[in-house]
Order: sequence, then C-alpha cells, then structure tokens
Amino acid sequence: MNDFVVCATRSMKQYAARVIAHLAECPDFAGKTERFDGTGLLHTECFANGEMEVVVNDSVRGKDVIIFTSSARNEAGLDVEETKIELYHAVDAIKRSQPAKIIVFEPFVSCSRSDRTTRRNSIGLWVHIKTLASLGAQHIITYQLHSDKSKSMVDPTICALDDIAALSLLKQYLYDTYIQSLDRLENEVRSWWGFCSVDAGGEKLARRFANGFGASLIIAHKQRDPLLANTIESINILTAEPLEGKTLWIVDDMIDTAGSVESLIRALAPLGPKEINIIAVHALFSPPAAQRLAALAQDGLLKRIIVTDTVCCPAGLSDQLPCIEIVSSTELSAQIIKTIITKASMGKLLLPFETSYFKPN
Repeated sequence: MNDFVVCATRSMKQYAARVIAHLAECPDFAGKTERFDGTGLLHTECFANGEMEVVVNDSVRGKDVIIFTSSARNEAGLDVEETKIELYHAVDAIKRSQPAKIIVFEPFVSCSRSDRTTRRNSIGLWVHIKTLASLGAQHIITYQLHSDKSKSMVDPTICALDDIAALSLLKQYLYDTYIQSLDRLENEVRSWWGFCSVDAGGEKLARRFANGFGASLIIAHKQRDPLLANTIESINILTAEPLEGKTLWIVDDMIDTAGSVESLIRALAPLGPKEINIIAVHALFSPPAAQRLAALAQDGLLKRIIVTDTVCCPAGLSDQLPCIEIVSSTELSAQIIKTIITKASMGKLLLPFETSYFKPN
C-alpha cells in the first residue's frame, strides 16, 4: 500500500473532509488520519487581474494524490470556468511536486453532456479529459457519466477512467427506505410500482430500475424544438399497462432545469397514478428548476425527489423543496479510495445493484 493524501480544490473541501472521516473508520487507516488528510494541502492565490496560482503546502513526493473537485454548483460558490482553471492549476502544481500518481475524483463532470459533434463545435468533455491527462492526471474517477460512449474518449495507456454506477447507490437507498422487505418487494412493488424514463434516450436507466425491482417500465418519447435549447414540443407515454393507482418513479442521471420532468409529470398526472416521484443522481437544479419542482409539489403532482450529493445541495434548498431527499455518496467515495490504495479489485464497485443482492431485514 502506497502512501497517499486526499485533498480538494476550493469547490469540494467539505465533501473531501467527510470522505476522510469515513476513511478514518476503516481498520486499515484508523489512527493515521494525519498521514492522508490533505484538506489544507492546496492554497489558491487569486490576483487582481483575474489570474490565479495554486500552491502545494506540503511534500507529496512519492505519494498517491487524490484530488476532489467539482465544476457544478459548489460549496465555495465558484463559477464553472473558475473551478476548472483551479483544477488544472492544482494538477500542474501537484505534478511539479513529484507525486507517485495523481487521481482526479470528480463526482459530477459538468461538461459530460458535451460529448459529441453536431456541427463545427468544440467537445467540452474531450477538452476537459485531454487537459487533465496532458497535465499529469493518471486516473479519473466519476459517478454516472451522461453517456457510456464518453469512456472511449480516454486513452487508457495515458489515463485510466472509472465511471461508478451511482444508480446502484440510489437503488440501495430506495430498497432500504421504501421497500425494506422481500415480502413487500414481491407483493406490492412488482405489481404497483413503475419506473419511467424522461425520454427515449433514458430508457436504459429506467429499465435497470424496472428489471432490478421486477416492476413495470414506462417510456416517454420526447419531441424537442431543434431550434431552441431546453424546450419540449410534446411527450408521448409508451406503456402496455394502465398507470392508475400506481407509484411512479421518474429515473434520470441528472436534473438540470427540470423542464423535461415537469412536462413529463404533467403528462402522467391525468393517467391517474397514486403518486409520482423523481430519482436522479446529479442535482444540477439550474434555474428555474427549484421553482418548477416546488410548483409541482404544491399542486400535489410530485411527492418526493431523491438525489445524491455529487452536486452540492445548499442548506436552503430543503426549505424551498421540502420533498427532497439527499443520499450521501461520501462513504462510497471512501470505499473507492480504499480499494484503489490497497490495490483491491474494483469489480464489485462497478457492478450494477440487482434484486438478488437484497437481504431480508
């Protein structure tokens, strides 16, 4: 096991501290927190002309360095481009300090939807990964990339990429909180629950939930206006079963402006479901998402929203959206780090969570 240090850019210092606290509970690392706690390792200098430098405050020579970072809404309140530039400076500064390895742990990659050419456009995800790899990052870890094909952007001879299925974290939470027993799974969930995609492209995610719980699958076919961003012309609901009296879960990898889920919920409501819920990994909540979701809840059309903390959810968000439930990913992040540092297999962490893993309480 190599010496390692866990640090963070300004965007994720609190998240990294929670991960370190979980690591400290592991027998392999108990009583050794001072050896790998790098929450104070990086210092960012911002200059009057808008430039910045990142300083490494301690020696990392010969150590594996894990950097937590976020370019989405973050605890420091920094904008997207500033967080990216700070990350690039941080990787460069650490590389110059002669570490054994640099691992960038970015729970949500904000540019993940910029993954293809549609005209003469830049590809934001490719630019981000290429920059990190060229600066010296040798391993990138993230949760639930927007598309599986994004993994092909990384040359594994230069930089490894692990995309962890955070949907499994949500499946576990759903079972532990709302199912709790195999009897209820068999007699209620499989007959009266349904999992719905936001659009045809999201069918794969919803199908994983439907297959995992043995429940119904509902597919929404969304027609967008090709000339306008974040606008929807129509939604068609595709299902062979009636939805009346059912508990529906809309599944997606992220909620951005909530325009798609708002239109979908208003299309599902007249079909008579018992309740409609949303379950998604990344809570971007770009304006006016919070207002749209709050209005749906107030109208009695939306019962609960379940998301993870891969994107910072400020304290005031729960006041605006009392129906939100935030699932922590920090313990899983600690488990991933432990697996890498001890050179154990990542296989179990990459497998989807299936019903066969459920154990009766």
